[in-house]
Amino acid sequence: MSIPNHILDQLNSQADLVGIIGKHTTLKRAGKEFKGNCPFHGEKTPSFYVNPQKNVYNCFGCGVGGNAISFLRDYENQTFMEAVRELSRQTGIEIPKEDNKDLRYKKGPKKQVLPPPRPNQPSSSQPTNAPAAPSSTNTGSVPFNPNNGTNNNGGLNHLNSAPVPDDSAGYFDESSYYNSAPPTDWNSDYYTDDGASFDPGTGFVPDYQPGYPESLPQDNQEGDLYDLLVSISEFYQSNLRNNSRAMAYFQERGLTDKTIEEFKLGYAPTGWQHLEQAFPRDIEGLKALGLVRKSEKGRDYDLLRDRVIFPIRDNQGRVIGFAGRALDNEVKPKYINSSDSPVFHKQHVLYGYYESRQHKANDWLVVEGYMDVIALYQAGIYGAVASMGTAINESQIARLLQLNPTLTLCFDGDSAGQKAAWRTLEVALPVLSDDKELRFLSLPGGHDPDTYVALQGVEAMREQIKNAMPLSQYIFAYLSERYDLSLAEGKAKLMSQVRQLTNNLPKGSSFKYLLNNDIYQKLGGRKGQKNSAHDVLLNFDSDMTVSRQLQLCLLFSPNLLKEDPIARIWQESGVADIEFRQHRAQQGQIQAPALPSWQDFNSQSLVQLIEAIHSLESYLPKDTNAAAHFILANLPANTQQALAKRWHPFWSNLNQRGIIDVDALVDDLLTQLLLQALSKQMAQSNNIVITTHLNRQRQTLLNWSKQQQAAQSSKMA
Repeated sequence: MSIPNHILDQLNSQADLVGIIGKHTTLKRAGKEFKGNCPFHGEKTPSFYVNPQKNVYNCFGCGVGGNAISFLRDYENQTFMEAVRELSRQTGIEIPKEDNKDLRYKKGPKKQVLPPPRPNQPSSSQPTNAPAAPSSTNTGSVPFNPNNGTNNNGGLNHLNSAPVPDDSAGYFDESSYYNSAPPTDWNSDYYTDDGASFDPGTGFVPDYQPGYPESLPQDNQEGDLYDLLVSISEFYQSNLRNNSRAMAYFQERGLTDKTIEEFKLGYAPTGWQHLEQAFPRDIEGLKALGLVRKSEKGRDYDLLRDRVIFPIRDNQGRVIGFAGRALDNEVKPKYINSSDSPVFHKQHVLYGYYESRQHKANDWLVVEGYMDVIALYQAGIYGAVASMGTAINESQIARLLQLNPTLTLCFDGDSAGQKAAWRTLEVALPVLSDDKELRFLSLPGGHDPDTYVALQGVEAMREQIKNAMPLSQYIFAYLSERYDLSLAEGKAKLMSQVRQLTNNLPKGSSFKYLLNNDIYQKLGGRKGQKNSAHDVLLNFDSDMTVSRQLQLCLLFSPNLLKEDPIARIWQESGVADIEFRQHRAQQGQIQAPALPSWQDFNSQSLVQLIEAIHSLESYLPKDTNAAAHFILANLPANTQQALAKRWHPFWSNLNQRGIIDVDALVDDLLTQLLLQALSKQMAQSNNIVITTHLNRQRQTLLNWSKQQQAAQSSKMA
């Protein structure tokens, strides 16, 4: 049996070559490669290298080299077909039953090309009483009978906006896209049977005519799917250059002409049969690729219409499919991927992988969208990839971790994005050996990489990637938002879920024990929380006053103000119970001074923050970061600016350290301010009785504070 070359290429490129060879010899990372003793000949000094990027091996000692198939055949003594079937089992890539028949298709007969009917003029092939076609527009639509499926938008048929289900990721499985098929009374006879040249005003290219060999008998001519995909990609690119609306979409997103060319971006016109008109002899191939579909009524229609096009390339750089994004944000689904075909298996493809390999990317980043990949690439950050509208799978994560033992996952900070990040975490655990690491990045302000790079610049993005959250911290931060850790029951539920997660780590994993123990210690109470949070504050400049530190803590835990913390400290410390002593002769002549309050801390910004939190208390989101931004938005400009620039570093560092409360630190900071306020009152007092009373209050508060610190120290011991 002969296996098509494109299947062999896919098997070799997707195989876990490091894992296959690692069963027979110990491989250790050496730069971008893996190094070990050659399994083919005895040696004491390692000279055997495996390159996971090219998925090949080579020994500089005995000269042996090859790919996954050759290793299985030469070392494990498998036959060629046994090796192919083994790799098919490992990668999930199906082996065709009949040679490369699926890659070839029969071309239709070559027909005479007729010009399309002129706008507002009946075609010679139409009856004279047929309704006129709508006038051409720059939307790239193919004219059709306006009595069939028109709307009120200038007579144009925008059935792309027909209601269809939309998943949370904004992508769509084209297999259920029949809701966007032509209407039941669609007059397909309006289009000529032959392919027509197109008017540039509609977005089509009049001189775009795919060539066909004249020397071969037409009935025996066959087409190749890879060749057809190249022609379709060129067709979409030509349409983009002739459609200002589609080109404006990419330009407004900040893409340069060079980037548009490098990613072969294009545009699919609005016509229901523009591909059949452009490639009249390749209908069988178009259907095999899933780009031409059949409606429930039996009519053919193009899957991608009035959408900007993102060609999808395999590891060898060949176009294997397309993704289309609606130009109108109201159109659902926003993204459509072409269907699986003999050359396209979306579960084995990562968008941007080929382009990143061309630039020898070292650091790899999984993002959610195609535009994120392109924007980072244009900014010089290579290694960003995106899955084909579905969750990234275990084999893809394993592949990226071979290229670099650290993989960063960058998902949106909203609920859908964090759910996707958590699903990816669960998928990755079985391949996360002790020498591999996952990191998680949620960009501030709700940005995705595309918008963040545009607004903050490439260096800011690199810094965000550098400071991405490690897996252990992400697990604790994610779960602590979902369980009430003030209750023993909440801690038990969190710990139970952590144990379930760690059971999926590879057998013999040291990380399993360390992660369980680390989170168990985090759940042990506040004993280390205060010191860790204090360390975070020390990272700021020396101009950070105690009042500003307290404000950041209250942004992190605004719920601490539900019960007045000052009144609580006065009661717990015993200061509120101190009797005001004076001689009988003086009784009634001297009034005891009032205890210090928020207004006595000489900080207008602190008072403004307290007032804002009280007024917004019932409206605050549950998410810590979202609540803080909501509070900041309601502060005066000066106070907002001073806090905002410090908030994100403070919040990020607390999360990275696994800090879930700052209660003890707030008590410490507030005690410092209260002591300062009492000392100020003493300095301003001219009465010995009042001064003595204030001193007793200050000394009592100071002693209580020392007792609290001693208790904390004993717990940590």
